[in-house]
Amino acid sequence: MATRRITIDPITRLEGHGKIEIFLDEEGDVANTYFQIPELRGFERFCIGRPVEEMPLLTNRICGVCPEAHHMAAAKAGDAVYHVDPPSAAKKLRELLYMGFYFTDHTTHFYALGGPDFVMGPDAPVAERNILGVIHKVGLEIGGKVIEARRSGHRVVEMLGARKVHPATSVPGGVLKGLTESERVEIERIARWAIEFAQFSLGLFNDMVLGNQQYVDLILGDIYTHRTYYMGLVDAQNRVNFYDGKVSIVDPDGKRVGKYAPHEYRDWIAEHVEPWTYLKFPYLKKVGWKGFVDGNESGVYMATPLSRLNAADGMATPLAQEHYEQFYATLGGKPVHQRLATHWARLIELLYSAERMLELATDPEIISDNIRTVPTATPTEGVGTVEAPRGTLTHHYWTDERGILTKVNLIVGTTNNYAPISMSIKKAAQSLIKKGTVVNAGLLNMVEMAFRAYDPCFGCATHSLPGQMPLQVTIRDVDGEVMDVLRQYC
Repeated sequence: MATRRITIDPITRLEGHGKIEIFLDEEGDVANTYFQIPELRGFERFCIGRPVEEMPLLTNRICGVCPEAHHMAAAKAGDAVYHVDPPSAAKKLRELLYMGFYFTDHTTHFYALGGPDFVMGPDAPVAERNILGVIHKVGLEIGGKVIEARRSGHRVVEMLGARKVHPATSVPGGVLKGLTESERVEIERIARWAIEFAQFSLGLFNDMVLGNQQYVDLILGDIYTHRTYYMGLVDAQNRVNFYDGKVSIVDPDGKRVGKYAPHEYRDWIAEHVEPWTYLKFPYLKKVGWKGFVDGNESGVYMATPLSRLNAADGMATPLAQEHYEQFYATLGGKPVHQRLATHWARLIELLYSAERMLELATDPEIISDNIRTVPTATPTEGVGTVEAPRGTLTHHYWTDERGILTKVNLIVGTTNNYAPISMSIKKAAQSLIKKGTVVNAGLLNMVEMAFRAYDPCFGCATHSLPGQMPLQVTIRDVDGEVMDVLRQYC
């Protein structure tokens, strides 16, 4: 019997593009899988020759889903290039914008991308396993809340960033736009509502997921479990922080093996290359690349909401901290290795972002007009790091004495997770597809659930250069006979 091949292309409910190739042996068991990214990533190359102060505007075009993350990492890298420390109020304004973004992004993933697998069921018909199916099941009132949550988060970004998408406020040394008192009052109102919505979402997860023993067994089972290292940005008290701090790393046993400042990332992170994909595989340099395996001897690490909770000692806001403690008490202590638990961790971060938004909106300094320190030093080299929703995001820039970029390196949130995503897909496929298994859409969706927990964004992680992607359209008649084939760039 010849080797069989199962292709999932395109994969669904993610940002960007990718496909899964599953190869079966002669017995019908899974021999291997490949999570392939068929796009060439070249964003670093066409940044070269640009003024570094353009990077907060240029790099936020990498992705329309999380432009705010690239905007912030680029601004912080610009601060470092010009050796300038922004005023306190500017840092708070940047972080406030970032909390509005985080609140919107986590809402989107839970309700539109990851949530349908639980609300509708992993094997629900594909036509129902989406945001419209979720709204139909939970009710139009809840659907209205989701729409309001996204609208509110975008409104915060618009007030602080001058537009709802691709913010234009952060520059080396601070921000260009301050906050008026009337805008502050509006953001405070939004933040208070956001806290209520986040608590509601956690309650919904508790009722519909944790209240369903089948789902609990799926979360805690071995199919979606891996023992890897974990990474996340933390503040001085080792609490989760999205905007600033040091990157904490813990091993599969939960022991902290170190923390590094953004400019030290090359001492910790290296990248492995495989010939079958355009995306690289970062790993911990101090441990080494041992292949697609987990355990203490493998340098594979994860950077996601679950990873951030595992790598930290707690949350910096009171309500999120309560849920953080409940999370680990329910799942058996730290660290949690079950990848599907990432959906719960994401909702805890949703609550944190809302609470932190309120803290910043009620800080008297937030309406200060001291919002920029104009750079005066000669530009050189700098690194900026933030936590994107999908993982630790690092921008590294080198310039000449005029501030013109000579080299750019980006390690994107999703790129961190490429190795564990590949491992999770393979394990799910091997666990679910055995000799004699009838492979249907529901089963293949459960394979896709392995990557969906990571909320990957391949719009950020990969790009086509010079912007031409192969496309083939096959036109068939009503009987399925091929009438014509149209091709572009292939």
